[in-house]
Amino acid sequence: MRYIALFILAFIFWLLLTFNIDISNIIVGIVASLITAFVFGKYFIKDVIPFLQPQRYFWLIIYLFIFTWECIKANFYVAYLVLHPAMPIKPGIVKVKMGLKTNIAKTMLANSITMTPGTITVDIINDEIYVHWIYVSSEDPEEYSQKISGRFEKYIKKIFE
Repeated sequence: MRYIALFILAFIFWLLLTFNIDISNIIVGIVASLITAFVFGKYFIKDVIPFLQPQRYFWLIIYLFIFTWECIKANFYVAYLVLHPAMPIKPGIVKVKMGLKTNIAKTMLANSITMTPGTITVDIINDEIYVHWIYVSSEDPEEYSQKISGRFEKYIKKIFE
């Protein structure tokens, strides 16, 4: 089942990239998608049934808006820190506890944190994620965990778990 899901996903991605529905393009897309599914199918998601549920796509759209808003806010905050004459940064690596169980959800959270300016995911170990933060504003693990991952984690859980 996962090979078929990967084939369909790769073929749709091919059509979106090329934006061409000539017969030659469709044949090349089918061949490329078959090769992709054959080579990488064993690494694809084991249980593809949850990804056929429409409510997950609704939460994905909501998440994209929230992620975009958080990135805009973080961009302005990092610009403020860089342009401030005193350069008020207090960098450090913090350990954030995650409530996510699946590897794809953990990866999505780590990527979301890394793509937000001012934070970079360093490592994921079990249910903890290590993040380099440009301004460690608190020593309380609950508080900085909420600031870093709390805004993303609840939506990622609804999408991927």
